[in-house]
Amino acid sequence: MSEQSLSGWLDELGSSAPAPGGGAAAAMSAAQGAALVEMVANLTIGKAAYAEHQEHVERVLAQAHQLRNSAQQLGGADAEAFTALMATFKLPRETDEQKAVRTAEIQRATAAAAEVPLRIAEVGAAVIDLAAQLPGRSNPNVLSDVAVAASSAVAAVESAAINVEINLSSIKDKEVAADLADRLARHETAIERGRSLVSQVRAELTR
Repeated sequence: MSEQSLSGWLDELGSSAPAPGGGAAAAMSAAQGAALVEMVANLTIGKAAYAEHQEHVERVLAQAHQLRNSAQQLGGADAEAFTALMATFKLPRETDEQKAVRTAEIQRATAAAAEVPLRIAEVGAAVIDLAAQLPGRSNPNVLSDVAVAASSAVAAVESAAINVEINLSSIKDKEVAADLADRLARHETAIERGRSLVSQVRAELTR
């Protein structure tokens, strides 16, 4: 994902190939949100009018850059996890032992496939929290981009949640499934914060 052109990645996403898919798209939304946070920070740093907030905005910039890199890496990891899961369904099942091995491998790979979008949701939630630190401390000429960053990150969390849930439905170990669901729920609390930030910015822009 990080080495492809955007056009090439979209061509692959739109093809009949099963991966990349929705998880990678969620990661792209998170990366886009983080990049917009970076843009707002870069258009603030070094300007005398916002000098009192420079250290804070520099920290936001550094964290957003790390999150963008993480999101890009997770986009590729999601495709790899899905491909690995699909491979387990092709394992032999002619004997009872083979069936047991196949079932165990499917369960292991399903949990791994849920873990990646869960981490994407975590990144998206972190982007929302970073975006919320910018209004009043950043260049107001790009305030709309703060809202777009939050909106993109909300989409990332929601999209990632869908990809976690589709895997949860196939996980037989209730403790594993419950742990994944609990962690996802914590990240999903950021959705309302993101939407609130978008509403606040839109209200400010239409005054």
